[in-house]
Amino acid sequence: MTKARRELAALMPSQDVVIEVLDARLPAASTNPIFGELRRSRACIKVLTKSDLADPEVTKAWIERLERDSKVAVFASTTQRPQETRKRIEELCKAYVGARSRFKPIRALVGGVPNVGKSTLINTLMDRQVARVSDKPAVTTAQQTVTLKSGIVLTDSPGLMWPKIEDEVSALRLALAGSIPDSAFDYLNVAMFAAAFFLEWYPALVVARYKLESAPTSAEALLEEIGRRRGGLRAGGTVDLHKAADILIHEFRSGTLGRISLESPLR
Repeated sequence: MTKARRELAALMPSQDVVIEVLDARLPAASTNPIFGELRRSRACIKVLTKSDLADPEVTKAWIERLERDSKVAVFASTTQRPQETRKRIEELCKAYVGARSRFKPIRALVGGVPNVGKSTLINTLMDRQVARVSDKPAVTTAQQTVTLKSGIVLTDSPGLMWPKIEDEVSALRLALAGSIPDSAFDYLNVAMFAAAFFLEWYPALVVARYKLESAPTSAEALLEEIGRRRGGLRAGGTVDLHKAADILIHEFRSGTLGRISLESPLR
């Protein structure tokens, strides 16, 4: 991370626009304060990726909040409408930078925390696969530069996490979303957090997905129900909570559980 920060700082002066990629399910937790420090007054576009996995009403509220508080352009990107994303990025970059000579293209840096969707955004903008995509963090390990059909030069930077996440809830959200390597956190602890959150804010999705008669009264009770219904019973009838945790976390990440936002400006 120290190397990535140093490289980003060295690259920043040559960039006209910073495209900060945020996970639409947790825009605040996935906002890296280092980007604000490094870009200073440089033009910024905040792109909320994975918006097709997030609660649409909450995403709408986040866009309004971020535009009002950050004074930057914000929009939600989805792989289901790639042409809209390409058009919007081009329009915003040109609006920020203004007329440029054909000998001096607009340069834009794409950055964000690990596994937030930077490479997917790059591929969407290029309209072909040029960046490796994975559901694991830290897949992009070096800067990559590509040129769009519009002439805009994009640099895809490795995911950058700040040295220490002080807020425990933000850390749990980032772990749940996959921005922190699975080996770096306790799966059961994150799943208990997720189960409690889903039961509080999205109980109908939980009941529907796991075919329950009603919402369980606790996070542990939900994991036990998942274990019983998804092959997590051990000899003697005890439930393998770790297997249930794995199921819950991955079904959230894939969107199988439903469209869920982990934080909201409305709450």
